[in-house]
Amino acid sequence: MLNNLFIADLHADSLIWNRDLLRRNVGRGQVDVPRLRQSNVAIQIFSVPTKVPKTVRSDGTSGDQLNLLTVAAVAGAWPPRTWWSLTERAVYQAQRLHDFAARSDGALQVITTAEELDRFARTRGSSRRVGGILAIEGLHALDGKVENVDRLYDCGYRMMGLVHQFDNALGGSSTGVAKQGLTPFGTEVVRRLEKRSIVIDLAHASPQLVRDVTAIATRPLVVSHTGVRGTCNRNRNISDEEIRRVAATGGVIGIGYWSGATCGSDAHAVARAIHHAVSVAGIDHVALGSDFDGDRMPFDATGVVQVVDALIAEGFSEEEIAKISGGNVLRVLRATLPATHGR
Repeated sequence: MLNNLFIADLHADSLIWNRDLLRRNVGRGQVDVPRLRQSNVAIQIFSVPTKVPKTVRSDGTSGDQLNLLTVAAVAGAWPPRTWWSLTERAVYQAQRLHDFAARSDGALQVITTAEELDRFARTRGSSRRVGGILAIEGLHALDGKVENVDRLYDCGYRMMGLVHQFDNALGGSSTGVAKQGLTPFGTEVVRRLEKRSIVIDLAHASPQLVRDVTAIATRPLVVSHTGVRGTCNRNRNISDEEIRRVAATGGVIGIGYWSGATCGSDAHAVARAIHHAVSVAGIDHVALGSDFDGDRMPFDATGVVQVVDALIAEGFSEEEIAKISGGNVLRVLRATLPATHGR
């Protein structure tokens, strides 16, 4: 069945690591282009975090502590402009994906418009080319300036998560201290994101932030990588209410593979979480959101076949698996990406 699917993964953190993603990195990381092609992954969202606190606490993480990505930027000899500016850090990581695509001899294409997506889907055939889409994990990457939305858009970013592991100027994180809702600055940013046809990602959002954004959104929303409290009752995971709210926008919920998302250690735990989300939201609103290269996993990108097999074991039909594995993401991206470069 794997060969007949159009597979899309809503979240991988691969760009923060100093690896050549065009090479098969045996024993290093979970994603590279050869492994994606082996598993017939058509669309990979490459998400870029810019700030990772040294200590993450599910009951309250402060952003006012050592940023491990600053250490990584300095140690990895990233350009000095990235050491102190989160926006510059995001710009640099975007350029890395564009550079990989330029050197890939067509194996990797960066997709930025619905027109490019349709052409890619129509012509991919059996080539197993990979379409990469850039995403931001936490809009503290704006360095407090709403106009930086436009700068990041110009770098190719088409999905942006409002928060990450801590509360920021836009709103509260599910693992933040205050866990507040949408701030006035956050509302301004949401409006700018919708105007630029950038997909809004509610992964890591506090319950109040989810309520606030779903109340004002005019376009489909995503939760790129999460677990569900129905099978794994943890702060980071989303409730049935939140699932319904995102689905009501026409959006999708991407189910992650790590143990904190599934309360399990294999693909069957992933499939159980997917089954619960489908029972709440319907088959059109659930997708794959691995969080590869962001956490410990039971398998790497070559293990997508295990997820497909587990979905079969859960009783999903071939048509339903086609929607979960990529069809739902394809629909949302077609509805939310800018139509063309001229838009």
